[in-house]
Amino acid sequence: MVRLADLPESDRKLHLDRVATLPSFSDPVLNTTKPLNKMRIALITTAGIHTKQDRPFDTLGSGMDYRIIPENTDENNYVMSHVSVNFDRTGFQSDTNVVFPLQRLKELVKDSVIGSLAKFHYSFMGAIAPVTRYEEKVKELATLLKQDGVDAVILTPV
Repeated sequence: MVRLADLPESDRKLHLDRVATLPSFSDPVLNTTKPLNKMRIALITTAGIHTKQDRPFDTLGSGMDYRIIPENTDENNYVMSHVSVNFDRTGFQSDTNVVFPLQRLKELVKDSVIGSLAKFHYSFMGAIAPVTRYEEKVKELATLLKQDGVDAVILTPV
């Protein structure tokens, strides 16, 4: 990934100016009513991952949609349509778990560190302008996670 210091001044200024548009959030309230080895876990990433059969992300449109990745999807079926020119895909190409650690989570289930995995996991496109219009999609996703009995999610921001 490109370091800010390596960008031309105009690009550096553009990215730094975007920071001021980011929303602020209060500290989360963590729910610890269930031990980790009893929790059902889902994975949510902003790596722009989807299956080969799914449509690529529309980065020219709203960019507010997500892709559903079934838990039993073969990792060789993942595609990354992340569009940032500054994004290095080398890690993902050599090991998908770098950005979407589903195989590592399966190992943790097998070792009884976590209880179970959700039937479905989710991917957003992270290379879009910072916006606060995610609320509708987040509520939609929260409903899907509740239907799947998910207790906690692991977020992998890319």
